[in-house]
Formats: sequence, C-alpha cells, structure tokens
Amino acid sequence: MTYPIIPFLWFDNQAEEAANFYVSVFKNSEIKNISRYGKEGFEFHGQKEGTAMTVTFHLNGQPFTALNGGPVFKFTEAISFQVFCETQEEIDDYWAKLTEEGEEVQCGWLKDKYGISWQIIPAILPELMSDPAKAGRVTQAYLQMKKFDIEKLLQA
Repeated sequence: MTYPIIPFLWFDNQAEEAANFYVSVFKNSEIKNISRYGKEGFEFHGQKEGTAMTVTFHLNGQPFTALNGGPVFKFTEAISFQVFCETQEEIDDYWAKLTEEGEEVQCGWLKDKYGISWQIIPAILPELMSDPAKAGRVTQAYLQMKKFDIEKLLQA
C-alpha cells in the first residue's frame, strides 16, 4: 500500500477549530476523524480530557492532520501552502476568507488567523514566468501587489 505525504500541523489548542475553518473555506473538503485526549498522560500533554488530540481532514482532496500539542512550536513562513486559482473571483474569495483576522503579506502571500502561511496564486502564473520575454515584466508587476490581480499580470 502506498501512503500519501500528509502535512501535519501542530497547534497549541486550536486544531479542531482550525480544521473546521479550513473545511468551510475550501470546496470538496471534510473532517475525516477526531481523536480526543483522555485523562491518561495529562502530566505530559496538559490537555483537558475530551479536547481534540488529532483531527484528520481533507481540503479539496488533500489529506491533513492537525494536533493540539500545546504552545511548544509556532508556524513560520518557512512553510506555506499554495492554492492555484483559475479566476480573479477565486483569488478574491480565498483572500477574503483566509485574511479575516489574519494578515496580508506580499506577492500573493498571506497569513491566516492561526499563523499558517498561504500563497493564493493565479494558475496562469507559472506559464507567464516560464516565458523569458514576459517574466521580468510580470515579476515587476506582482512585486507591487499583495493580492494578485490577474488582469494586471496579463497586461504586463
């Protein structure tokens, strides 16, 4: 049996909340399983009995696992998730939902309210960047953007 590579996200105590949020943002998504902490091991994990330990969920078919592991580790921009969008409406929708209580960064990057970094990218961008005659102009255009504007990229 072949297993997929699954992102494993360490949260302080928001794993279930975050998984429910992400499932609400992305189409074709669902919570698959939630395991909960019991009273055993409290001296190690410090989580209240009944709190979600792990949440397995799928976002548009991609499996993820979230853990309530305590405040030991934090998310950084060193890891981000790319979301390729066919239309400006898709970009606008994901951008609005994921930046709510989060922060806009630069060049299609944002950080959501849980501290996870996302890249909301036009699906056409790799094609534009692979054309040496366009890549410089496209780069100059997107360096001026936070949220990508497909029309401005195409004009460049």
